[in-house]
Amino acid sequence: MLTALVNLSEGREAPVQGREIADAIDRNPGTVRNRMGSLSTLGLVEGVAGPDGGYIPTDEAYDALGIERLEDAATTPVEREGDPVEDVTVAEIDLSSVANPELCRAELVIRGPVGPFDAGDHVTVGPTPATGLRLSGVVDATNVDGNSLLVRVDGMETAAGGSAA
Repeated sequence: MLTALVNLSEGREAPVQGREIADAIDRNPGTVRNRMGSLSTLGLVEGVAGPDGGYIPTDEAYDALGIERLEDAATTPVEREGDPVEDVTVAEIDLSSVANPELCRAELVIRGPVGPFDAGDHVTVGPTPATGLRLSGVVDATNVDGNSLLVRVDGMETAAGGSAA
């Protein structure tokens, strides 16, 4: 729940409503309200009352999750089926099995909602800020708890146009 709040709050000025969190983690909004009270007591969440209210993660929430705030960080865009996915950026790309192109997989740790992605979707990530890497592939699975996508990689290239896979 805290991870979902942090991811949903990135790039937003307004608090995240409980309904949005509930939708992101496939839970009941009442459950979210109950748990947010506990997280508030622990100093991980600030509640904002009113019709436009909701929840804001504290600095302690980021520390507890081991996540850096993205306020001034460069972003890495994500496309789903060729269309940009708003409010989603890639925080980390973990490659496995790169020695065998037929088995190359990547775990994409994203910031933002995982909800727009389903198994079978074709995604393209990048260019990354440092290297200009663009990675594309098919989503094998989504992980709401880890806020990640497992992707079967079908292409990688750098900003210079060199193909890596």
